[in-house]
Amino acid sequence: MNIYEMVTDRILASLHQGILPWKQPWSSFMPRNLVSNREYRGVNILLLQSSTFLSPYWLSFKQAKALGGTIKRGVHGCPVIYWNVQEKEQDDGTTRNTAFLRYSTVFNLQQTIGIEAPAAIERAPFNPIDKCEEVLTTYTNGPKVDHGGGQAYYLPTHDRVQLPHRGAFDRAEDYYCTQFHELCHSTGAAHRLSRKGVVNATRFASHAYSTEELIAEIGAAFLCSHAGIAPQTFDQSSAYISFWMAALINDHRMVIDASSQAAKAVDLILGRVAEKTDASEEVAA
Repeated sequence: MNIYEMVTDRILASLHQGILPWKQPWSSFMPRNLVSNREYRGVNILLLQSSTFLSPYWLSFKQAKALGGTIKRGVHGCPVIYWNVQEKEQDDGTTRNTAFLRYSTVFNLQQTIGIEAPAAIERAPFNPIDKCEEVLTTYTNGPKVDHGGGQAYYLPTHDRVQLPHRGAFDRAEDYYCTQFHELCHSTGAAHRLSRKGVVNATRFASHAYSTEELIAEIGAAFLCSHAGIAPQTFDQSSAYISFWMAALINDHRMVIDASSQAAKAVDLILGRVAEKTDASEEVAA
């Protein structure tokens, strides 16, 4: 496997888990090398930030050994790519620099033993929004919610939502909107509403996957409106919904169907019993 394929596969692996790097309303600390303290650049940022580690510091096996530490047994590192420039002599006697794409493997500080961590980076204070907190408490028997790392996703196999720390978000509204999105996904679990896009393994950009993303984001928009934070999150949700509408552009009932499913998800989260409606009422919703 060449380097381009390796990087592409890692990015696709994140997308298959529902992790969309271009939709991140939180500010993850930029990954940096522990020894040089230099921030990684380009695609390396995406590769390293897709991990679940809390520490932004990374280092190679050789660097860990030089610091008197070691890498934990059984852990897997992450590739970072770089250009290696070599000088080659041409047929006419001149020299020319040729760049080759190379990669090395680095490990997060949390994967090491015997290496002292730098002083913790302080996070901005988080100010909870009471109405949003009320929404979270109404979801009885909901999934487990964990915080940490630079990802936001719902894991059906463990019925678990993973979110970055609250202080990583630029605004409290963005934190709640993101959590609402993942909680809407969780309503599709087999023991809840049993939606195809959650229960069955689906390929990224497939019809079922795209529809499920629409359901989750429309549901999140419904919950944001219920909690009174819709104006602050409208642009974010609109851009996201537009992305998935493009994936399903030939499905003219997509928005109606997704909205109907989103309403059921919101009812479940809010502990409400969905009322039966006739066809005209459902379309209007």
